[in-house]
Amino acid sequence: MSIVIAGGGLAGAATACLLARAGRDVTVIERSTGPHHKICGEFLSIEAQNYLSQLGLEPASLGGHTIDRLRIVRGETSILTKLPFRGFGLTRYRLDEALLAHAATCGATIRRGETVTDVEGVTFLATGKHDLRPSRRELVEPPEELVGFKMYFKLSAAQQAALAGTVEVILFEGGYGGLQMVEDNQANLCLLVHRARLAEAGGTWHALLSKLLEASSHLKIRLTDAQPLLDRPLTIARVPYGHVHRPKAGETLFRLGDQACVIPSFSGDGMALSMHSAALASRLYLEGRSAEHYHRALARDVSGPINRAMLLYRLGGKDPGQSWILRATSLLPSLLRVAARYTRVPHHALLSA
Repeated sequence: MSIVIAGGGLAGAATACLLARAGRDVTVIERSTGPHHKICGEFLSIEAQNYLSQLGLEPASLGGHTIDRLRIVRGETSILTKLPFRGFGLTRYRLDEALLAHAATCGATIRRGETVTDVEGVTFLATGKHDLRPSRRELVEPPEELVGFKMYFKLSAAQQAALAGTVEVILFEGGYGGLQMVEDNQANLCLLVHRARLAEAGGTWHALLSKLLEASSHLKIRLTDAQPLLDRPLTIARVPYGHVHRPKAGETLFRLGDQACVIPSFSGDGMALSMHSAALASRLYLEGRSAEHYHRALARDVSGPINRAMLLYRLGGKDPGQSWILRATSLLPSLLRVAARYTRVPHHALLSA
C-alpha cells in the first residue's frame, strides 16, 4: 500500500526522498502543475544545507548565492556582523522543483495538478499554510493581523555588488523587511507589516513601498533604478507564527513543515525546520513509531528556538523594541550571531534526526 504525502514542497518532497530510499512505496500529491513562487525569505541556513546534502542536493550546484554577513538597518542606523555559518540565497521556485524531481529519482511517484481536499488516506500532511478539513490546525491564539509581501528585483550593478554576500533585515514601525540576493542576480525583498500600518500607508503594496522608501534612505538607495521582476507581489495574511502542533492520543496524521510548526521569518530558519520535520518524521515512521510520538519529539526540538524567535519578532516589530535591538547590537554586534545560533534547531536534535 502506497504511503500518501499531501504536498510536494520542501517537507513533503524531502520525506518522499527518505521513504523511497528506504524502499517504501510513496506517492506525493502536489496541487501545482509546475514550478511556482512561494512567499519565503529564501535563506538556507547551515542546518537546511546539511539536510539537503544528505538527500543528495547541494545549494551551490543549484546556483545559490553565498551569504555570510547580516546587516540590521533602522532609519539611518546600520549594523553589520558576520554570520556564524555560510548561508545561501536560493528561490523556492528552483529549490522545490529540484527536490521534487529528486524525490522522483529516488523512486517516489509524483502526481501533479491534483488537489487534496481531506486527509482520508493521507499519512503525511505537508500542505504548508493551507489547512484541510477536517484537519485544521488548532491554534493556541488566533494569528496576528499581519500581511506579508514578496517581490523580486533586478538591482543596479552597483547595488548588486553592495548587497552581495549579505542578508539585510530592515526594521520599520509596524513591521520589518528582508533583502538578499538569490540565484541569477535577483534580489528577494520580503516585507511583513501589521494590517493597521498597511492601512495607514494606503493599503496597497505600492503605497507601502513608497512610504518605506521615504523612511529608509538605505532601502531607497538599494532600489534606485531597480526593476521589479514580477507583475505583482506575492501576498499572504494571518500567518500563525509561534504555532507548534499539540499531539493528541491516537492521532495518525504526521504533520510536516508549517503544518507542524511555524517560526517567525525574522529567524531565517523556516526552511531548516521544514527539513528537520521531514527527517524526524521519516525516521520515526520507519521505526514504527506513532504520529503522536513524532509530534512530541518535534515539539521538544523546536519549541525552544521558536519561543526565542518569537521574542525577537515581538521586539523587532515596533518601538521601543527596535531601538533596544539597535542599541544593544551597536554596542555588541556579536549579539546578532548569538541570536542566530539560539533560534536554530539544536545540534543534538539534528544528529538524532
